[in-house]
Amino acid sequence: MKIGELAQVAQCSVETVRYYEKEGLLPAPARTATNYRSYGSEHVDRLRFIRNCRALDMTHGEIHALLDLIDRPAGNCGAVNQLVDEHIAHVDVRIAELSQLKQQLRELRQRCQSEQAVDACGILQGLTSMATEPRHERHTHLG
Repeated sequence: MKIGELAQVAQCSVETVRYYEKEGLLPAPARTATNYRSYGSEHVDRLRFIRNCRALDMTHGEIHALLDLIDRPAGNCGAVNQLVDEHIAHVDVRIAELSQLKQQLRELRQRCQSEQAVDACGILQGLTSMATEPRHERHTHLG
């Protein structure tokens, strides 16, 4: 199948297919006599796998690691379990960060309970006067 057909079957764009090829997540396809890319069912399966991993917010590094394990099927899945456990820990950290962010936003929202002139808006005043916290080093896979 051609790249457009692959993209349609995998429900993504042609640009996404090309990007995953460039990143080394999707292997380069064979070429036809007229130099068109020719994709097979293995490309469909791999692209779906990649898209499912991305839907779980996995990084390209994590996906590469999982694909390396898939490409060596004789090994055990301990490394898969470890990667998923680490990803769960990253998600837990991100949830805590988002909960803190939500609380900050709620506190800001409490500063302005009615419509008034913009220069009297408690939210805008709060954003102006809010102390900027030192940037915390993130220990997640997102950096």
